[in-house]
Amino acid sequence: MSNWSLDVLLGSLHEDIQTRLATARKSFGHPGTKGDATENIWLELLQKYLPQRYQASKAHVVDSLGSFSQQIDVVVFDRQYSPFIFNYEGQTVIPAESVYAVFEAKQEINAELIKYAQEKVASVRKLHRTSLPIPHAGGTYPPKQLVTIIGGILALEIAWSPPLGDSLIKALNGQTSDNHLDLGCVAAHGAFCFNNTTSSYEISDHAKHATTFLFELISRLQNSATVPMIDIKAYASWLTR
Repeated sequence: MSNWSLDVLLGSLHEDIQTRLATARKSFGHPGTKGDATENIWLELLQKYLPQRYQASKAHVVDSLGSFSQQIDVVVFDRQYSPFIFNYEGQTVIPAESVYAVFEAKQEINAELIKYAQEKVASVRKLHRTSLPIPHAGGTYPPKQLVTIIGGILALEIAWSPPLGDSLIKALNGQTSDNHLDLGCVAAHGAFCFNNTTSSYEISDHAKHATTFLFELISRLQNSATVPMIDIKAYASWLTR
């Protein structure tokens, strides 16, 4: 009889994330160092467990019109079809067409930080994205319709009691489509996601919060399919300016 347990494996994945976040919280006194450690923990989770077509990085996002997003803690982007990713002096810049999801990562979240995360997400969603027709053996597919970039927030703790109650939902609700947060994880307490069918947030408060978030993100990435075919000439036009 096998001693393997899927329940234990999924629980251990969450416990690892929560333990590392808690260790960073109590071990590092400098806020910047603590913040960097928090971002790295979430980035490593996604880099390790997302399918290889995706990559996760701290980055700015740029569009072909020359507009830039704010700096984003966690950007999930396409690596298979992205023609260029800029890396210079430790800074990563990603074309808007390549982005699937963006997240703000904090040690603890409150109403102010949720608003901050919403503004960060909006700074990416407002960017211009090109989409070209897609050639294939039998002809050409029309340009891929742009899908909404997934947005969310990640943390260890939350300021409210109960943690994932009415105060959280109130802070999340009432936003424009650009500012809307789709999902998030508070590793010590639970995860949340927006149900597009019921137009309401669903709370998951069982013991495997980080794993719940990871699986929900993968499911949404599957529904997003592939990023649009980027108009590289729109970016190339900057070479002659």
